[in-house]
Amino acid sequence: MNILRSMLFVPGDSEKKLAKASSVGADALILDLEDAVAAARRPIARQMIQDYLRGADRSRSELWVRMNPLDSADALRDITAVALARPDGIALPKCDGPHHVQQLSYYLDAMEIEHGIPLGSIAICAIATETAAAPFTLGQYKGAPRLRVLTWGAEDLAAALGASSNKDASGQYTPPYVLARSLCLFGAYAAGVQALDTVTPDFRDNALLLRECEAARRDGYLGKIAIHPDQVAIINEAFTPSSAEIAHAQAIIAAFAANPDAGTLSLEGKMIDMPHLKQAERVLAIAARGGR
Repeated sequence: MNILRSMLFVPGDSEKKLAKASSVGADALILDLEDAVAAARRPIARQMIQDYLRGADRSRSELWVRMNPLDSADALRDITAVALARPDGIALPKCDGPHHVQQLSYYLDAMEIEHGIPLGSIAICAIATETAAAPFTLGQYKGAPRLRVLTWGAEDLAAALGASSNKDASGQYTPPYVLARSLCLFGAYAAGVQALDTVTPDFRDNALLLRECEAARRDGYLGKIAIHPDQVAIINEAFTPSSAEIAHAQAIIAAFAANPDAGTLSLEGKMIDMPHLKQAERVLAIAARGGR
């Protein structure tokens, strides 16, 4: 299963943006039916996304769709419209917990069985901190069906809490959002799925984007969601291991391959053990996605 460094939101009702998106270089596109599309245009967007999914070259980017929340009137319309065109996955907003993932999975089971689509083909990305209840369930996603990606959302969470801002005067996330970010990371690894960092809304501030990418990668996030095509190259580069990191990972793997019965080894004057080997394997998997 590919590691996703970047997922780019693309408004589902914009022919121009849909046409451009495939050449941007994102590991995955999220064709949006929620926030980026006015309610009156959602029927048009569903048809446009369905047509796009059926005709797009999937060798460049995985194709996902962000549906509307499960408790909305649009949810089942979104699912029935796009599932037939077999997206790689569905991004589930306002996800309160694994019970919402289970509910969506049941709907997808029914669609796949009815239309002869291989069961389990459509994965789920849970956007898991957009309601006040959601953070309390972030440690419970292990075993959630179809779940491949866990990410968090600071903007909708701020709206849910009635916050005037989610950042302080210095531009740093305030404690409630730092907590949500951390719990999302823990929850993803506890569930054995990919952790992706939330968007950087100011798409003109490349320095801020890079800082957030570097901080996310340092802490264990494997990628980040983009809201503008210009963010994708920066995100991909930030989450792709450097030549030095690749060489070090290869050295760790080679050392354990040469000593298959060892639990710990010395490499370059430092002790390494199984967690180092696991991280080295992850580095090479990410590097392969980046063509290095």
